[in-house]
Amino acid sequence: QLQLVESGGALVQPGGSLRLSCAASGFTLDDYAIAWFRQAPGKEREGVSCINSRGGTTRYADSVKGRFTISRDNAKNTVYLQMNRVQPEDTAVYYCAARRSSMLICGYYDMNYWGKGTLVTVSS
Repeated sequence: QLQLVESGGALVQPGGSLRLSCAASGFTLDDYAIAWFRQAPGKEREGVSCINSRGGTTRYADSVKGRFTISRDNAKNTVYLQMNRVQPEDTAVYYCAARRSSMLICGYYDMNYWGKGTLVTVSS
């Protein structure tokens, strides 16, 4: 059974930091491109960041560029999203998703596997 499990979501004040984790089980993550998405209440799910299977290529949404960093540790079968200088508009459920590919894959409809999400709330 192929599973992705997100963790690390919490309540954090504006300007603070969080690190989200996406842990894979049932498959070897080093063959998969990974992307982070988020969905705020009443809004559509949007892409946040993505990374190729080896970690050498990344992409970020303009809204998070310079504040968020995606990375992976394939030995730990885990992908991370480091969130710095968070803002209230970052409040959302964050999902990780995967597709087996050596290429950078970032599109919502291209992802084959999804986690259940972890909630990030940015509020003072």
